[in-house]
Amino acid sequence: MSGERNGNTGGHLEPDFAQALKELARGEGAATAMENHLDALEKKIEEMLAKAEEDEEALASRPKSSATDPSTNDERKPAA
Repeated sequence: MSGERNGNTGGHLEPDFAQALKELARGEGAATAMENHLDALEKKIEEMLAKAEEDEEALASRPKSSATDPSTNDERKPAA
């Protein structure tokens, strides 16, 4: 932006404008960090969904007797 557009012909930015630019840059950095974090979360969610789909398909392809056999779930039950 030229100095003529904001009324400053001395080549120096006004203090308020300079501060606004600093805050804008800081906000852009925060937005980039948040986007990166969200991308990582999205990747984890996609991996979890893919694993859940694989598990569901594997469960569906098992014979019914093993899917309903209570002895296969003994490891997950807490000891009484």
